[in-house]
Amino acid sequence: MMASVDAVASVLIRATSSWAVSVVARDLAVAGVPVFPCLPGGKRPLTEHGFHDATTDLEQIVAWWQKHPTANLAVPTGAASGVMVVDVDVHGPVDGYRAFERAHRTGLVSGWQFLVATPSGGMHAYYPATPDREQRSWQAARAGIDFRGDGGYILVPPSTVPTNGGSGGYRVRRMNPGASSVLDSDRLRDFLDPRPTPHRGSGREMERSADVSRLTAWVAARSEGERNRGLFWAACRLAENDISAPEALDVLSAAASEAGLGEREITATVRSAYRTVQPRPQTSSRAQDGSSPATEGWFSRETTVRPSPPVRGLS
Repeated sequence: MMASVDAVASVLIRATSSWAVSVVARDLAVAGVPVFPCLPGGKRPLTEHGFHDATTDLEQIVAWWQKHPTANLAVPTGAASGVMVVDVDVHGPVDGYRAFERAHRTGLVSGWQFLVATPSGGMHAYYPATPDREQRSWQAARAGIDFRGDGGYILVPPSTVPTNGGSGGYRVRRMNPGASSVLDSDRLRDFLDPRPTPHRGSGREMERSADVSRLTAWVAARSEGERNRGLFWAACRLAENDISAPEALDVLSAAASEAGLGEREITATVRSAYRTVQPRPQTSSRAQDGSSPATEGWFSRETTVRPSPPVRGLS
């Protein structure tokens, strides 16, 4: 039986920064929510198969945190845990709050159950999963929004990660006083990152599309020890085929996350691949026609963090 967003909320709303992470992990497991450990202060899974190793087995959970008492706590998203998460990022010139507020005004993200403030100044909005419909994780880099659904995972309170001059924790900021509702991730992605209308392309275009699909599937299947090298190789292939860096990050992020790599590691690896294949700054047709200058600018900058601001645009 699939866990529910209510089960996750009932535990996290009670958790404070003074709670031991291992206690929250056990409480989630008792509520039927599978968990797994990540690196202390980081997002990379400590388990061999990443989020695929998430469990409600209390004996296994106790063993994990006895071995790694300061490990962070993560929950797989989608049907595995009963939750889906919209991850609002704030980095460089990209402010995901703007895109989230636009989507909220249209009713696309209004059914959240609760909000979690993240150490980088961003936000996680939690929604019920859809047991009868798979909704895969994706990233809309231009909008500063990631979607964590089937094939993804998320750190939960009271996990902590480094921030400017110290460390910051994840914490529940607000509960929805009304009813929560499921999210249509396809509609949200189309709103945030609209794609050209599909057309009947040439044989070469169709072959290239199929190649990208095979490439992402191959990256997702890499095991520990092969993940970074596999992601780097795949990103190099995309760079050689004139796929822009933001597009490569977009199509490879969910696959690399499924393989067990963290967001920062994924971004650094793709960036490194593009610098290897395209050592000079790339001036793409997309940058010239103005369709993605914000993403190009973000991708070329180091990620920065800010103190957590108040939740905006949701009053």
